[in-house]
Amino acid sequence: MKNRSNIENFLLESHNRSLKDSKEHTLHGTVLVSIVDALPENVDIRKVLHTIENSIPEHLVYGIDSIYVEHLEDFDKRNLNALYKSGTIYVTNLQDDEEDMIDDIVHEIAHSVESLYKLGLYQDLDIVNEFLGKKKRMLDLLKQEGYNIDDQEYNNVDFSKQFDDFLYKQVGYPVLSSLTKGLFLSPYSSTSVREYFAVGFESYFLKDRQYVKTMCPKLYSKITKVSKI
Repeated sequence: MKNRSNIENFLLESHNRSLKDSKEHTLHGTVLVSIVDALPENVDIRKVLHTIENSIPEHLVYGIDSIYVEHLEDFDKRNLNALYKSGTIYVTNLQDDEEDMIDDIVHEIAHSVESLYKLGLYQDLDIVNEFLGKKKRMLDLLKQEGYNIDDQEYNNVDFSKQFDDFLYKQVGYPVLSSLTKGLFLSPYSSTSVREYFAVGFESYFLKDRQYVKTMCPKLYSKITKVSKI
């Protein structure tokens, strides 16, 4: 009996190891997940996908055809960990841990959702106006600190590499974190309305939903509606 038990345990471990090392998986049974570049030993793709499936409603991944785990040259050039493009999510294999990878994938799912429901999200300008109100407050605070602010930036909702470089290279992360506290869920969400939505989506499904509601009520309302479509 003991030998039989040892054999069963060995077979089970071998099966689990085989599943972990598999190069192809699925998210919600419909989205193909391909491991092009090997993940670190401490990152189990099955656990990552299981957590995402339990956190994100299935209909919110309808805009995604596939997910590729590989480190692209673009990631280094643009200082990115993941990106969404034409129905595909690309995410780096260079992950610190499973939570780090979950955050990256869910953030890109948010960009897919935004593309799918863009008209419904932005047509009434609720999210846009909420974002611009917060951005104006942040820019006014930066002016008070002596930073030179381009007046055109007050009404800009799109991502600008120049503005992003200004925030992170001239202002710096410590100062920006302090200035955006109580305004934005993270400093990065201040860079564009798209990132405002994506960071909010990530926080809504993975972190503190009530905090999103308190900080960004219009954004919270839209994400809630989309999640129930």
